[in-house]
Amino acid sequence: MIHLYEMHKKYFALDVNSGAVLELDRLSYELLSLTGENPGEELSKEVIAKLSPKYGAQDIEAAYGEIKELIRSGMLGTPDEYEEIARKTGELAPVKALCLHVAHDCNLRCEYCFASTGDFGGTRKLMDFETGKKAIDLVIRESKGRKNIEIDFFGGEPLMNFDVVKKITEYAAAQGRLHNKNFRFTITTNGVLLNDENMAYINEHMSNVVLSLDGRREVNDRVRKTVARTGSYDIIMPKLLKMAKLRGERDHYVRGTFTKYNKDFSNDVLHLADIGFEQISVEPVVSDPKLPYSLTQADLPELFSEYERLAKIVYDRICAGEGFNFFHFMLDLSQGPCVIKRLHGCGSGNEYLAITPEGDIYPCHQFVGHTEYRMGNVNGDAKLDLKIKETFAKNNVYSKPECRECWAKFYCSGGCAANNFQMRGDIKLPNTIACELEKKRVECAIWLAAALNERKQGSEA
Repeated sequence: MIHLYEMHKKYFALDVNSGAVLELDRLSYELLSLTGENPGEELSKEVIAKLSPKYGAQDIEAAYGEIKELIRSGMLGTPDEYEEIARKTGELAPVKALCLHVAHDCNLRCEYCFASTGDFGGTRKLMDFETGKKAIDLVIRESKGRKNIEIDFFGGEPLMNFDVVKKITEYAAAQGRLHNKNFRFTITTNGVLLNDENMAYINEHMSNVVLSLDGRREVNDRVRKTVARTGSYDIIMPKLLKMAKLRGERDHYVRGTFTKYNKDFSNDVLHLADIGFEQISVEPVVSDPKLPYSLTQADLPELFSEYERLAKIVYDRICAGEGFNFFHFMLDLSQGPCVIKRLHGCGSGNEYLAITPEGDIYPCHQFVGHTEYRMGNVNGDAKLDLKIKETFAKNNVYSKPECRECWAKFYCSGGCAANNFQMRGDIKLPNTIACELEKKRVECAIWLAAALNERKQGSEA
């Protein structure tokens, strides 16, 4: 399978099964789009007739010979050898990560919040230390031979329960030493409660920090309001900037959401870069299409153009020595993710679990409250529902009919299972808007990598 596309006057062929990316000249691009990946020994008269008004016969034949050689050498049109691997890898796996919902409460009332402004559709509640300890005991047991374990402190707003965050962190580190486990911690915060004391602790103990902010003041404050229904930008911005400065080169990023209200989201990305953030992720909202801020199919052409605009902006900023990283354009084209991740995605429900303040176990943070996916409780016998675990273990790009023939399947791994369930009621039916936006982001990332490589080669010449 080959995917062809053009962007900013560059022409690309992506071989889906090998992952090879080729930049083509315009003639080869047009020729390949006409012949496909199974060209005959000779060009048809129809193809020659379409190309001859623009190109000479000798050039057409030379380009055709090069395409056939690329196919013969295994650079294009490679066979799909992954379906058999997918069947063999759909097994129950040791758990490698927990998302701990230390707070089903929040001090903001974000309009688009998937967690129902922090309470996940239930009562507002904080996790107690005993439940946190049992969650750590669970992951030590269920991680089996794995040494490295990820713990994400999540909410709501986890800083509302920071004493328990610290106790869990210290308990996990101590248990890790006893059981030969290496714990890495991440915390996601809206920044309202950040202060010198907790920032120092976070900077010392957290391997990664996610800072929530949507961009420009007017964009952020339209949807991210305080409990008193006032804007949050001026409250949190100085604190988030200070936290980012403290992190320096250590892992952290600012994470925003764009909605129908700010389809010009590249301006929010630029705003975040201009005020001092260097690691930025701004992602599309996933919500009921009937809601006023939701993105719909009709918005896609505008959003595609915006991503292409942003890719050019990122390139220009890097060239000017003012570069920043936009999360969705950071694509590894040399080797990319391992085959398991390409086939199965994030591992939710199998390698990755979420724990609520009550101790309920779910496949991930976005399944919380959907009781049909409740997998157990750490305060009970802490046994996992293996039937649900197996459902997620066997969830891969080949188990999803709409993904099997998609050129981007190894980049998105069939999309987010929770988003699929939320939008279409089935983890195997991809969220179509998210699919289309992911394809565009991949195309932009490839263009950006090619443009930067060309610039590098030019400077070295």
